[in-house]
Amino acid sequence: MTSTGNSEEKTEKLPRNLGLWGVWMLVVNGLIGAGIFGLPSGAYALAGEYSVLVYIFCALLMLPVILSFAEVGSYFRGTGGPIRYGKEAFGSFIGFQGGWLYYLARLISFSANTVLLTDSIAYFFPMADSGTGRLISLALTIVFLSVINVLGSVESIRSMTLFTIIKFGVLIGLVIGGFSMLGMEVLPNFETGAPSGSDFGKAALLLIYAFVGFEGAVVPAGEAKRPERDMPLGLLLGLGVVALIYILVQMVAQAAVPNLADSTAPLLDASSNLFGQTGAVILMVGVATSVLANLVSSMFSATRITYALSLEKSLPKWFGEVHPKFLTPANSVIFFGLAALLLGAMGSFRFLAAMTVLSRLLLFIMTCAAIPKLRPKYQSAGRFILKGGYLIPVLGILACLWLMLQVSWTSIWLTAILVGIGTGLYWVGKNGKVEG
Repeated sequence: MTSTGNSEEKTEKLPRNLGLWGVWMLVVNGLIGAGIFGLPSGAYALAGEYSVLVYIFCALLMLPVILSFAEVGSYFRGTGGPIRYGKEAFGSFIGFQGGWLYYLARLISFSANTVLLTDSIAYFFPMADSGTGRLISLALTIVFLSVINVLGSVESIRSMTLFTIIKFGVLIGLVIGGFSMLGMEVLPNFETGAPSGSDFGKAALLLIYAFVGFEGAVVPAGEAKRPERDMPLGLLLGLGVVALIYILVQMVAQAAVPNLADSTAPLLDASSNLFGQTGAVILMVGVATSVLANLVSSMFSATRITYALSLEKSLPKWFGEVHPKFLTPANSVIFFGLAALLLGAMGSFRFLAAMTVLSRLLLFIMTCAAIPKLRPKYQSAGRFILKGGYLIPVLGILACLWLMLQVSWTSIWLTAILVGIGTGLYWVGKNGKVEG
């Protein structure tokens, strides 16, 4: 092990409870959140039956990025993910910005998904739809998730296991039911005209939302038993399973919902058309558990960012304090929960969520670009080293640059503002004002 590895082991205070199963669940629950329950209609509106191919295209587009994360993730045994990659490859400023952008993207996504979960709860309990009932529902949800994360990584993984089993059961049940009831109608025949290049690009940008979130799995490397092996395997297995489920679900939705392009709840409509009202209720349970699993995963990973930034002395040491009994970054969890509740109480987050894709693309580019800087130091036995020299990270950077050409100006200026805020926090930290 390198000297860097030894120093990571000495500064880490969190127990190593994460195995391959835990890493894999962080990946799949980071990827599968609320998106798959709403994206099929938007994809179909832009690309028709060719939207199945857009999922494949997006998976291939993200593959070199995920492979790059797999290699860099095998280098380090400490918590922090992009903070560590960026700092060691490009200096502490880039490392801080990588962690800052990741944290904000996860916080905003967490808040938006909490609102979506509240809307799902309101399907069964209308009193949670507005006013005080809505605020109480948001607060109870966030407190519940915070308690799970404070209690420890084992409890977080157990809860994710339960939610993941239910979520996958609902999605796989929809696929099996669709193929059983509709037969060959599920398979697209590609007889209609192919979408224009512009529409294909818009569809790809839309569906890329369904292929981000995996990066959260590399952040808690300081709690992984064998990060040099489990990080690469978890990332690759997660992408393969999720891509297959996405494609099959899209096929069923296209066959089961005649006016799919106009549907605001495509999988709810598909389940209702196939199984009636009972199917709709089961699907809503799937939405709720899918979002819950995504929220547990998001909070687990994001709170390790503020913990790691505190260890790097870029945030107050309060964020780095570990609960004496549960050995978790409890203060970081509490702060994240309070911030998410504040954002959730404000309502819709579509405007703020526009910046999350661009911030993640910047994070992906930073990670891919770190490989040429870090590989010469870490290419030793036990590390996951990509074949083909630096071709794969270069392809990852090119994929991200192509996606950047598709983003809106709103996303650009929002990201610029948040980078500016992060820059201010960084310089405050460097001036020694974060010891509190």
